Amino acid sequence: MELLKKKHKKLVENFFSLSLVQATNMLLPLISLPYLVRVLGPDKYGLIIFSQMFIQYFVLFTDYGFNLSATKEIAKSNEDKDEISNIFNSVQLIKGIFLILSFIIVIMIISNIQKFSEDKMLFLISFGLVLSNVLFPIWFFMGIEKMKYITFLNLLSKIFYTIGIFIFVKSKNDYLWVPILNVVGQSIVGLISLYIIFFKYKVKLRFPGYSSLIYHLKEGWFIFLSTISVSIYTISNTFILGLFTSTTIVGYYSAAEKLINTVNNLITPIGQSIFPHVNKLFSESKIKGLRFLKKVLILVTCLSLVFSFTIFNFSSTIINIFYGEEYKSSIEILKILSFVPFLVAISNIFGTQTMLPLGFHKQFSSIIVIGSLVNILLAFTLVPKYTYFGTGFGALFSELLVALFMMMYLKYKGISYFNKADSEIRNC
Repeated sequence: MELLKKKHKKLVENFFSLSLVQATNMLLPLISLPYLVRVLGPDKYGLIIFSQMFIQYFVLFTDYGFNLSATKEIAKSNEDKDEISNIFNSVQLIKGIFLILSFIIVIMIISNIQKFSEDKMLFLISFGLVLSNVLFPIWFFMGIEKMKYITFLNLLSKIFYTIGIFIFVKSKNDYLWVPILNVVGQSIVGLISLYIIFFKYKVKLRFPGYSSLIYHLKEGWFIFLSTISVSIYTISNTFILGLFTSTTIVGYYSAAEKLINTVNNLITPIGQSIFPHVNKLFSESKIKGLRFLKKVLILVTCLSLVFSFTIFNFSSTIINIFYGEEYKSSIEILKILSFVPFLVAISNIFGTQTMLPLGFHKQFSSIIVIGSLVNILLAFTLVPKYTYFGTGFGALFSELLVALFMMMYLKYKGISYFNKADSEIRNC
């Protein structure tokens, strides 16, 4: 009983820590974003977003799915310090190699493609986000279920960035300060996180061995495929839009998408905080894991629907308050994207929280790949004619398709969260 209370206390603590992280991600940008978009205008704001989306491909590449696979390995290590050190060294070495490869590719692109070479300095500075992401191993703290460090460091970074925006960005010509502040803030907290890992948790630096590197590459592969595929219909939407249209149109779309992402960040802590706990439950009993997730599904469904309906009904007011009249073109985009938080929330339960712990890695990845391929097809088909409206409808349809496919696959395997009784859970 005492052990159960401790587990419950840790789960609640992690949830509130990650909730504070996401609240910070929401509230601080809501302070700086209205100021930033007004000072920079849709053109420069769209250019910054375009550069960030481009760099995010390399952030994803260096992450390689370790935020889930390495988290799971750390959680399973049973606090064995040697094993934890081995996992840390293996993952960070792989990420370091991927970082070097990413930099070489970025240099080649911005040196040979005009759309990128015109703002070479912006893309070079923005690449610092890849380095800062490698320096901050969030997966380590999630694995040991010490989300309070993520909370503190994320808060520190966001405060630094927010204060810096008001001090250094005074006109459109100051747009380079946006990526500079972002990179410096995240790099500082990355270095602090490494200090905590080495000195508090006594992780030792050593070469992990080739067998360990191969193991972690294999463990993260299917998650990497699904993660990169998810991002194809999130990051790529803005990126493809920027390839076919102007940075001003990217600014209109990104303004609406930023609000949707803010809402997603409010719901994300639920999934992040329960993921290690869910894996432990499934290792004990499949029934325990599924019953727990059934309760979580009810919570996230209700919460996300409230957000989605609110955004849809008050989209005009929301845009006017945060961005002003200059961004009125973002209103219809916000309406189109308003139900994305609901679809993302239930997909997380069906996919990340259910399919992955049950070992359906290949099927999970396949569904995500199908969704992203459909999104790319829709983007290249609709964007040239319908610009940001085509991007919005493509994103919404892809999210719906992924949620339906995941639900159908689980139903095929005998798992249904919509059955009033627990009979299907008991029989799966």
